[in-house]
Amino acid sequence: MKKYIVTALVVVSSVCAIAGEKPTSGVMFDASKGVAGSVSISNGKVVNYTAYTRLYYVTNVEDSTYQYMNVFIPDGADQSTPIFMPNYVGGYMAAKPQSVNADDASGRALAEGYVVTIPGVRGRNSVVINAAGESVYTGRAPKALLDLKAAVRYLRHFDKEMPGDAEKIITDGTSAGGAMSALLGATGNNPVYEEYLKEMGAADERDDIFAAVCFCPITDLDHADAAYEWLYGCTNNVTRHLSDEQAEVSKELASQYPAYLNSLNLKKADGTLLTSDNYLDYLKELLMKSAQEAKDYGATIPDSIGFTFSGMPQFIAPVNGGMREHGRPALRPERSAKSQGEYITDLDLERYLNYVVSKTPLKTPPAFDSEGVAGNNASGENEEFGDENGSSVNFTDYSLQKSTGNEDVQVDSRIKTAVKLMNPMYFISAPNTTVSQHWYIRHGAIDRDTAFPVPINLATKLQNEGKDVNFKLAWNRPHSGDYALNEMFEWIKSLLDIYNSLRIGNQRRCARFNCWKYELMIETLNREIRGRINLI
Repeated sequence: MKKYIVTALVVVSSVCAIAGEKPTSGVMFDASKGVAGSVSISNGKVVNYTAYTRLYYVTNVEDSTYQYMNVFIPDGADQSTPIFMPNYVGGYMAAKPQSVNADDASGRALAEGYVVTIPGVRGRNSVVINAAGESVYTGRAPKALLDLKAAVRYLRHFDKEMPGDAEKIITDGTSAGGAMSALLGATGNNPVYEEYLKEMGAADERDDIFAAVCFCPITDLDHADAAYEWLYGCTNNVTRHLSDEQAEVSKELASQYPAYLNSLNLKKADGTLLTSDNYLDYLKELLMKSAQEAKDYGATIPDSIGFTFSGMPQFIAPVNGGMREHGRPALRPERSAKSQGEYITDLDLERYLNYVVSKTPLKTPPAFDSEGVAGNNASGENEEFGDENGSSVNFTDYSLQKSTGNEDVQVDSRIKTAVKLMNPMYFISAPNTTVSQHWYIRHGAIDRDTAFPVPINLATKLQNEGKDVNFKLAWNRPHSGDYALNEMFEWIKSLLDIYNSLRIGNQRRCARFNCWKYELMIETLNREIRGRINLI
């Protein structure tokens, strides 16, 4: 695998200046319209590519500023080359199609030889002026997800016309973009989106993807407020300073979360059922694992933030119950493979959470559905679920009741539908849905933008459904993404290596026994990949 880091921005001003006409009948692709470009990497090597810009992925373009993609095809790419599809959504706001950026995963992917496609996405702030001179908000939920689904369908529609394998699409996003990546991975081909996509003029193709890379995904929004207060309520009297009204809201929200958590029926890898009674112990395990890994690599971790250390050598149990060959007792237990650093033996979670809060102050309750509650203004999420007129709305019954003073009022059906369509947790085990088999999920160990249970629940539910999930609470990372790219691309490469070897083997077997069915082969490949990964 190539081990270089991209350091220079791609110069594509001439490329991005190329304007394409809006498609009028059917999505279009013209292979003759490519423009040559290049990017320099750190060792001085130049990666040459062909760029296609202004590729509108729907026919009924509502917002021409965003509803197209740019595609960058490195020299040497063919029909078997993986496709890396990052999105640049942040705060659920719109994101314009970009050029390859040498400083992030898009540049690294191009340097690895992957086709890079960067779709534009509408968001809560995207606006067009209609014929009457009125502002129309074009990107309220679930429009961003629909745009990304349409982009995936476009790639499948022209899979034979352009290099890149549409069966090996890998998405990447951070924060709300991480949520978008998770949604793409979790909702593949679910029929509930079909009517919306037809209305947009998306290609009549599948929209499932091969793998999803999700950095700090801000998701499960209808339960995120309760998760936030349930986890961080212990800091209210130490680090966090709330008014009496805010403290009462925090207490009420926290009380709601155990029932939801228990309803998920999540299980640890060893089969232990996760409940509100043992969940915080599970969180401690994950944080201790993250800290131990960082310490083994040389990080300094003070005991002042809640960890307990043992300086004693750690041993593992000897084989054969402590007996050597012929029943003779073992002289001593076998030493653990670990040799660097001290061993973390425990964590004072409350102390650690106060440390997290000291790094970045917490959001006031409610953290997400805040409009009109305890003196709070509207959040970006309140705007996300508003309408085309630019409204901000409450999207949970609790906040709506608090903001209106009416204990009987309920969020209307349009908003409830939008909330569900933007939550991957509802689709991971849903029927008629092709959930991605491969997931790379990272959330910083000092990231407080959403509560730790949100990404943990996502990863755990996927694992419980038999998906391949590479999940970490990345040590000492705040809210951020596209870090540790060597690790990430090694993971991608391992998937692709297994996929390609199994694909060749399955093609030969199917040809021999005259049993070729593409969909069946794909499922067989994914099942075998999961098996191989579990053995590594």
